[in-house]
Amino acid sequence: MSRIIDFYWDIGSTNTYFALHLIRPVAKRHNARLVLHPFNLGYVFRHHRYVLSEEPAIKLRNRRRDLERWAEKYRLPFRMPDRFPIKTSHALRGAIAMRDWDLEMAYVEEIFRCYWEQNDASVAEPEGLARIAEKLGVGADAFLERIDSAPVREALISSTNSGLEKGIFGAPSFVIDGELYWGKDRMEFIEDALARS
Repeated sequence: MSRIIDFYWDIGSTNTYFALHLIRPVAKRHNARLVLHPFNLGYVFRHHRYVLSEEPAIKLRNRRRDLERWAEKYRLPFRMPDRFPIKTSHALRGAIAMRDWDLEMAYVEEIFRCYWEQNDASVAEPEGLARIAEKLGVGADAFLERIDSAPVREALISSTNSGLEKGIFGAPSFVIDGELYWGKDRMEFIEDALARS
């Protein structure tokens, strides 16, 4: 029976972009199943009264250079988008909606590629997300109706609150056998956890 890696993510998280690329080969090596959990960071930050822009300017400048180093090391076409941050609730609900068509991971990969590689902030808007749905073979009208439906809205609230109840405070976060691993730089610890029988 394969192990489960619960992956809490938000497209607005720079570090989640890298984690999305780095966790999949780890999961494959250990025959583990990645379970995606949209996690509304905007809501979580307000819950914890955390404001990213209020961090010292020198720290924010270093963070940008550090992201560039990660991109160089792993040969990823990451670029800081011109519009940042963005509202992410529509994109998060879109991932839940795409479960109806068994396209959740393909959708998540595409929205991250658009925003973090192609500087396409239209992923913050329903119309931009509908274009991605159509690219994946899902009709725009059906997709837009689904992301605005009460069950999908409630599923995102539930997913976020469930994460908070588990002690998750940021993205990316991974949970394996009840243990929380936060950040893109925890892959070695995740590997160790998965290697244990």
